[in-house]
Amino acid sequence: MDSASFFSPQAGRQIEVPRKLSARFAIGDVVRHRRFDFRGVIFDIDPVFANSEEWYESIPQEIRPRRDQPFYHLFAENDESSYVAYVSQQNLLQDGESGPVEHPQVPELFDEFDGERYRMRRALTH
Repeated sequence: MDSASFFSPQAGRQIEVPRKLSARFAIGDVVRHRRFDFRGVIFDIDPVFANSEEWYESIPQEIRPRRDQPFYHLFAENDESSYVAYVSQQNLLQDGESGPVEHPQVPELFDEFDGERYRMRRALTH
């Protein structure tokens, strides 16, 4: 199998990644969770699951996502709070038409919402 690897601090180990994987969403996209009532803006992408085993095992088995898909780091929000979420691709839907995300960390990485998505702050791109 043709693959690459990277070190994940969250997992504490090297993560093998098949070269043929592709992410459906991009940094700056506004998404909604398919099952739970929250939405957010993507600020990082892992090509496959790269969190701790404890985190993975804490998800009930009947809804536990596959490991071999992209996982997204979100500045997430619901009606009660703002937080950081780690979500599998299979559990996300596009949601830019619902407007901007009000998470307090969004302005640290992104410029204004353009009606569909956020653009990374120019000083943070290379």
